[in-house]
Parts: sequence; C-alpha cells; structure tokens
Amino acid sequence: MSATDDPLLLPPERVTVSQPVRFLPGEKKQPVPKPGMALCLSGGGYRAMVFHLGALIRLNELGLLGRLARISSVSGGSITAAMLGLKWGKLRFRKDGFAEGLMAEVIDPVRKLAGVTIDAGAVLIGALPVKTASKQIAKSYAKHLFGDATLQDLPFPKKAPLFVINATNVQSGVLWRFTRPYMGDYLVGRIMRPKFSLADAVAASSAFPPVLSPAIFELDSSLFKKDPGCPLQREPFTSRVVLSDGGVYDNLGLETAWKSLRTVFVSDAGAKIAPEDEPKEDWARHAYRVLDMVDNQVRSLRKRQIIEAFKSDTKLHDGTYWGIRTAIAHYRLSNALPCPPDRTADLARIPTRLKAMNDKLQERLINWGYAVCDAALRKHAADHLPKPPPPRAWPYPQSVP
Repeated sequence: MSATDDPLLLPPERVTVSQPVRFLPGEKKQPVPKPGMALCLSGGGYRAMVFHLGALIRLNELGLLGRLARISSVSGGSITAAMLGLKWGKLRFRKDGFAEGLMAEVIDPVRKLAGVTIDAGAVLIGALPVKTASKQIAKSYAKHLFGDATLQDLPFPKKAPLFVINATNVQSGVLWRFTRPYMGDYLVGRIMRPKFSLADAVAASSAFPPVLSPAIFELDSSLFKKDPGCPLQREPFTSRVVLSDGGVYDNLGLETAWKSLRTVFVSDAGAKIAPEDEPKEDWARHAYRVLDMVDNQVRSLRKRQIIEAFKSDTKLHDGTYWGIRTAIAHYRLSNALPCPPDRTADLARIPTRLKAMNDKLQERLINWGYAVCDAALRKHAADHLPKPPPPRAWPYPQSVP
C-alpha cells in the first residue's frame, strides 16, 4: 500500500466548496468519512493547553471522551493530548463512559506544568552555538510531564483513540505526524512503530516560530518503510528532519480527523491578532506582525469552512466547533453557564507563551473551556447526546470565568 492509499496520509491539495481540507487534482474522490468521533485540539501555548483541559472535563462528564476514535492536536493542544494519551491506560472507564482518574492523572499534572515558565530560558539557551530552543523545551516537557516515554507508550489504537501529534515539515512543506503506529509525512514516507521520544514529538508540534522553531532531528534513513509513492524518500529528507509548529500548516489539527471520520469536535484556543497603532518597522518585528496576520486570516477562513460544512446538505460531517473567542450567548441555550463576554475576552487575549499562570487564571481558563464546550455540544451534537444534562457545577466554583 502506498502512502497516498492511507486516508491518514492523503495530501491536501484539492479545494472543494465548504471543505476546510484539500485534496490533490486527479485524486480519487474523497470517500464518505467512516462513522466515528474525532477531537481536534488547536494550538495557543499554555492558553490552549489549559483551555482544552476544561473541554476534556466536560466531554468526560457527557460520556464522550471514551467514545473518541481519534484525537488530533497541534502546538499547545499537543501538550494536553499527549498527556491524555500517556495516561489513558490508567483511566478507569465506567459503563456510562465516564473516566475516573482524569483529574489526578491528566488535569493536575498539566496544571502543574502551567505554573512553570519554560520558554524564556529555552530561548536564551537556544541562542548558544549547537543549541536549539526546541530541544530545551523538550527537556522541560520530559522533566515535568513525559519522562522518558516514547510514542510506543501511547495507547494501542484499537483499544483507545488514535493520538496524532502534528508538526510541520519545513523541508517537504506538509504535515509531519507523530503516532504510535508511525511517524512521517506522505512525501518523505513513514517510520513504522517509532521509538521516538514523546517529549521531542510534543516539542516539535509546539515549536512556534520564530523563537522556538525549528526542531531538528537526526534520523536513520534505513528505518523508513520503502515506498515508491513518496517522491522525497531520500537523503537529506530521511536523515535530517527540520520541523516547526504544527499550527504553521494546520492551525486546528483538523486535517487527519476531517479526512477519516464523520463526527468532528473542534476546540480552538487560537488568539486573534490585536490592532497596533504603531506597528514596528524593522524587518524582523514587521515580518513577525505580517506572519501573525496571515495566520489569523487562515484560521478565520478554516473556521468558517468548518461551520459551513456542518450545515451543508451533503451531510458528510457533523459535530461542532467551540472557540476561546466565542460568545456563549450565540448558542441561545437558556441553561448555559454564565460567562460574561468581557471576562472571557480577557482570557482570549492571554499571550501565546509557555509562561507561568497563577492558579486563579488557570481555573478561569478551564472553567471557560468547560462552559463553551458544554454549550456547543448540547446545541449542535444532540444526535450523540440523547437528552444531555446541563452541567451541575463549575470544575472550579471559586474561579468563574
């Protein structure tokens, strides 16, 4: 089987109306997505990492967490997803789908990391010769969360969701995927059953430019599965891989989920670019500002396409989207949790950093992710939630958004 026969590796090049992912011209018509649920976790540094924790709590309460077939993530979302994957086997799923142990095994350790600044020191050390900021970030992830775990410590896909940690391959220009079954991309090829550091995979996924990018890895070319359908399966593509943040290519972690599964839940903690009355005019900071604008436009377009596809008469996909910048009143639920828009807008403006947050701010972010996820699911995923009960209480009642 060639790489292009694998739906997880289909290259994104053909634009279709209302579709947020793309396919190659001349490619076989996209098959109807398989039944099943996927969760996509966006990037956004610690802001995203913590916001997504609230979504996991509500998905768990509704019995949906254990029903997921795939969890696809980028950047800050990959920190949360990787910890969930690493601890999946320690969760105790009841008959109603609720996973006991989620708070102790996943939420609390991720929150502990959120109390530590790891990007500032990494940038300083990365400025030294033969050092990279991404490698220092990986060391911090290993110290605080993942230890010496590898991709083989993620759960076996037939017994749990397939966890897909996405990075961007700067050489091939497409997504590089880290999973338990393989790592690679559709142009370079795949290394099967990789014993690759989980901390390194998450560091590559969260190597947001310019300060934490690139993540560079020396690989053994002989480990790649021979595939004549991969035009870049040769050195240096197979021996020295240069990666950047997964959000550079797919800012919602959407592609692998959308091409394979019918029901897609998207949790978006991406920031919106703020106005600047006096933008910087030196080339470095001006270029950074322009790149932020490009990212903002791509994210907004993809969000609109997701929502249009959910509404489309083709009915290829269902699911829902919730975002950190969403106004909860737009869901028009009489029993949605109260979330003042001015206060949630403040949370959406938290900088995209790996910078320490105090407990109160973490709890507000988790509560907001919990509340908006709840509203989106109860409004737009009714087919998967027969008579879903409204939430009984905030995860952290002392810290409402």
